[in-house]
Amino acid sequence: MASLVGPTETARAEGSAAKNAITHHAPRAKRVIQLFMNGGPFQADFFDPKPAINQFAGQRPKEVEFRTENKTGGLMPVPYPYRPRGESGLPVSDLLPQIGECIDDICVIRSLHCDNPNHGPALFQMNNGTITPTRPSMGSWMLYGLGSENADLPGYVVLCPGRPVRFAELWTSAFLPGEFQGTYINHTDLDPAKLLPNLRSADVSLTLAQQRRQLELLRRINAKHLEQHPDEPALEARIRSMETAFRMQFAASEAFDIRLEPETIREEYGKSHYAHGCLMARRLIERGVRFVQVYYGNGQPWDTHSNHDEQVKRLARDIDQPTAALLRDLKRRGLLEDTLVIWGGEFGRTSTTEGSNGRDHNHLGFTTWLAGGGVRGGTSYGATDDFAFRAVQDKVHVHDLHATILHLLGFNHEHLTYRHAGRDFRLTDVYGRVVSEILA
Repeated sequence: MASLVGPTETARAEGSAAKNAITHHAPRAKRVIQLFMNGGPFQADFFDPKPAINQFAGQRPKEVEFRTENKTGGLMPVPYPYRPRGESGLPVSDLLPQIGECIDDICVIRSLHCDNPNHGPALFQMNNGTITPTRPSMGSWMLYGLGSENADLPGYVVLCPGRPVRFAELWTSAFLPGEFQGTYINHTDLDPAKLLPNLRSADVSLTLAQQRRQLELLRRINAKHLEQHPDEPALEARIRSMETAFRMQFAASEAFDIRLEPETIREEYGKSHYAHGCLMARRLIERGVRFVQVYYGNGQPWDTHSNHDEQVKRLARDIDQPTAALLRDLKRRGLLEDTLVIWGGEFGRTSTTEGSNGRDHNHLGFTTWLAGGGVRGGTSYGATDDFAFRAVQDKVHVHDLHATILHLLGFNHEHLTYRHAGRDFRLTDVYGRVVSEILA
């Protein structure tokens, strides 16, 4: 149980946490699943067809002269054909045929851009709204505003079979109260005893009533200490975390155990770690968890600086079936209407070649997509140039994406604030506009 409480927070904050969910307007989404392709997928491989890349292969037109991270050569062809999918006819690469079947529920944003071409800063901006660390994550802001729907489970869960770059900094609550921090679960092993180590008391002879008395004694001691030190928000968060960890002994084992799913459902999702994460995410949001992030894998698996095409074929095979299964499953259960699904990475990649048939980072124009939760499915928004290098039409900054997500959850992003160190902070800092054109 102790491992679930998490490290002691040291932040000091002014103000108080949102005790009850009071949104600024009627929300279209109640919960979020974010499918994070850490490392950065190439936009023209999947949802942003650019025939000019192949037409001018090997050349280096002026549009791609700008250096992102490393020096690159000429245009490298994209060997995967596109075809129109669904009733909307939106083009999707043959690499993702099953996701293509779901395109009428998806809104593709082709003009996303961020401020830095390096993993750390870009990950921070996509997750925390700024290129520097120590700001609250998007999931923490969401939980702060909405609260949890299930007191027996964490409101914000992060699933990854390993550790993404920058690890816990990506789901930190920073100066928000510690109860809003993400709970990280390495879902490499599906056995709940290994998936959630130390969930049960080490002393198996203790009854539930005895554990409750122990926790109550500890709560009283901590509450007395809190009375003497009222400016210790970390202590209040720790008291609540211990209570959540106690209740999780009974709810979490069932919620996280995808082995309880019918075999037909497990087959529909597939057997990879990513597939297990998608299925686990559905089980969690079904049980009241507000925000679930599913990181594709350990480190930065989409960071294809060499042998790009072969790596992408493998990666695409791995995400196509589970992602489509998740969308279909949510829709069957009536959950897609008020669940926002987000897919993408921290940035895109260059259309020019790097090293041994690789692609470098590109933060100037890349793709993300949203599904469910109040967005217009079967549509695309924005555009990159002819070589998928820069966003040039209806540009969407990460701040705009965050503002739009918060809007769908019922919040005015300018008013969801927390006072810290003498100023009001928010996820979008002093920027951002709601991309109303993609709203249903």
